[in-house]
Amino acid sequence: MRLLVFFKNNRYPGYFFSDVLLWTPLAIIVGIMAGSASAFFLHALDLTTATRLQNPWLLYLLPSAGLFVAWLYNRYGKSVERGNNLLLEEVHNPQKVIPLRMTPLVLLGTLITHLFGGSAGREGTAVQMGGSLADQLTLLFRLSPEKRKILLMAGISAGFASVFGTPLAGTLFGLEVLAVGRLRYRALLPCFTAAIVADRVCLAWAAHHTSYNISVVPELTAWNIMLAALAGIAFGACAASFSIGIHRLTQTLKQLFKSPLLRAFSGGVAILGLTLLLQTDRYLGLGIPVIQESFLGPVPAYDFFLKMVFTLVTLSAGFKGGEVTPLFFIGATLGNALAWLLPLPTSLLAGMGFVAVFAGAANTPLACIIMALEIFGTGPGIYTAIACIMSYLFSGHRGIYHSQKIEVFKYAQKD
Repeated sequence: MRLLVFFKNNRYPGYFFSDVLLWTPLAIIVGIMAGSASAFFLHALDLTTATRLQNPWLLYLLPSAGLFVAWLYNRYGKSVERGNNLLLEEVHNPQKVIPLRMTPLVLLGTLITHLFGGSAGREGTAVQMGGSLADQLTLLFRLSPEKRKILLMAGISAGFASVFGTPLAGTLFGLEVLAVGRLRYRALLPCFTAAIVADRVCLAWAAHHTSYNISVVPELTAWNIMLAALAGIAFGACAASFSIGIHRLTQTLKQLFKSPLLRAFSGGVAILGLTLLLQTDRYLGLGIPVIQESFLGPVPAYDFFLKMVFTLVTLSAGFKGGEVTPLFFIGATLGNALAWLLPLPTSLLAGMGFVAVFAGAANTPLACIIMALEIFGTGPGIYTAIACIMSYLFSGHRGIYHSQKIEVFKYAQKD
């Protein structure tokens, strides 16, 4: 009897079921589209990377490749060239549906960047594909601006989850990346559903994800907690340096080269020159072999700095891709270098840096804490969480996404 009275006098159950009935099928569709797109992208990325490694001479065409990518966007992609920031802007202030052309343009641009040796990642591509594909449902289902925001967030979650094989982190990333200090729980169900489906679909297409292992986890003592906090501060400083560097270098190159075509060509020349000067291709492409190496034993202490330089030049010049996998590289190799100073296991510090530098640069500590659990398991969970939290706090309020809003300051502000 009480249950009948509750349903009679309370509208919440009706709202609940209407939300579930609306968002579950929509999120499944988004997940299928994003997961399939990410699977195709990952397979194509493996092929382009293998082709570049088998043909080192392709690096000499990087300036011309940059010229072509810049021309492509200048000719056909001016409305979508803001990439991830465009997605965030549309969630904050919906204006018009993101053109579908974002998907093929960012896919082609990223594959070209990797084929010819640019230092970039893949998260930006997957997120943009997921967001732009999801937004096409806005007109089809005549969604309101508020519902469109949720749909875009689901697309972001689906793209992130499928490209890294981390559905729970993908869910939180879609909720957390929009604004510092605020989570939009209204989008929790669509983001979670889209992320899970996208991850499963991507795996069904036989796309694989790299595994990493933290081999030694020491006892959780006050001393080790302090060491982990110190490492987190170092990761936060690195994240802040990357975020500031990419914004400033982008503005500097735009001032030096008014033409985006000349800017991309010059960036390609710079990457080619650096590679020839250092006589190594260690800092080109995703850099996954170096990331794996950093978990196993010592790597050069300057690896993180050189990867940062290569990535900043590549992305600031206008090449396409993402920042996240390079941030994994930078964080893991920085953690490896810190093993010379901090008495913690090398693989643990590499794993902490892997997630913590990204946490500070993207201002997404919760997503990165969960990502660590999905990738490394629960064993090192406290250590990776400490590193992510300290990096987030120490990296300041500027991040890699300039359209990310600050809803709540990270720490107390003066009145």
